[in-house]
Amino acid sequence: MAGAVGGTGGSGWTWRPVARDPLLARAFHSCTELRGRFYLVGGLLAGGAREPSSDMVVFDPAEGQAVRVGARGGPRRSHHDAAPVGGRWVCVVGGWDGSRRLATVSALDTERGVWEAWTAAPGSCSPAGLSSHTCTRLSDRELRVAGREGGTRTQRRYGSIYTLRLDPGARTYCYKEEGYHTVSRSGHCAALLRSPGPHPGHQLLLFGGCNSAEAEVAGHWSHGKIKEEPPAAPRLTEQLASLVSSGQGSQQGPRGLRHHSCSVVGPFAVLFGGETLTRARDTICNDLYIYDTRKSPSLWFHFPCADHGLKRVGHRTCLWNDQLYLVGGFGEDARTASPQVCILDLFI
Repeated sequence: MAGAVGGTGGSGWTWRPVARDPLLARAFHSCTELRGRFYLVGGLLAGGAREPSSDMVVFDPAEGQAVRVGARGGPRRSHHDAAPVGGRWVCVVGGWDGSRRLATVSALDTERGVWEAWTAAPGSCSPAGLSSHTCTRLSDRELRVAGREGGTRTQRRYGSIYTLRLDPGARTYCYKEEGYHTVSRSGHCAALLRSPGPHPGHQLLLFGGCNSAEAEVAGHWSHGKIKEEPPAAPRLTEQLASLVSSGQGSQQGPRGLRHHSCSVVGPFAVLFGGETLTRARDTICNDLYIYDTRKSPSLWFHFPCADHGLKRVGHRTCLWNDQLYLVGGFGEDARTASPQVCILDLFI
């Protein structure tokens, strides 16, 4: 077992390895769960790589096996994001192709095993280019995109928010810029969570990607407007509730964290790893943060880790079958990609 750490009263957590395959060794990739399979697209295969990968690997968590899919025309991407659409497509949005930042949509048709380059519909207001952004599924046809546009020299003082509408039948997409902005962020994460307090609904929160420790709202929807629900994870949700009950909550979140992972588990956002902007050395992290929305105000719980072998940056977490999986990422040296798949074990 790797990385067991203590809370109080004997509580603790670990990332337990369940599979290992060189095909999975990558960072700044996407990892999308669709029909019980994890689709890993692109990423950087080693630190310092100038060009991202164009390959795609499918990991079967039930069997613990990974295979490279030979679909032609895969997009060469890193620092992108992806979402499942229609129970059939894995839509890759934006990212770095080795020479520029894109805002295009490429879709893998998992039934036919082919890549499709979808086209921008008339009237689409595409971003200047996207990398290290987030792309959150609001419905089967609508995503919310937030984060960096263009390069560092063209980056504005604020970040635009876009609604991205997809039409699988026409193989088209359409960006619409929303009328409000966020702090300029890159390498942040996004979590669609139920709103605490007397007015039920959903809100999209952005964490990290800048020096601030404050979460920022990138969208709010009243009760009934959002039909999407994260996969049911009753056992893991119960365990997370027990873990936070052993800790001391704070309204202050992690400061200056980027390229970490985030998954929604019931009323919790679970963040892990990343790179901190607050230190000049030893910047890769292995801390677990849990954001608890069950009460207002929501509280942060921090569970540090002493195992340097668990340091990760540019990794992904994915929820499936009441388990949270950790896939890929660079380790402590920020150059060596992990070939492991781990699951989060909680000791209560």
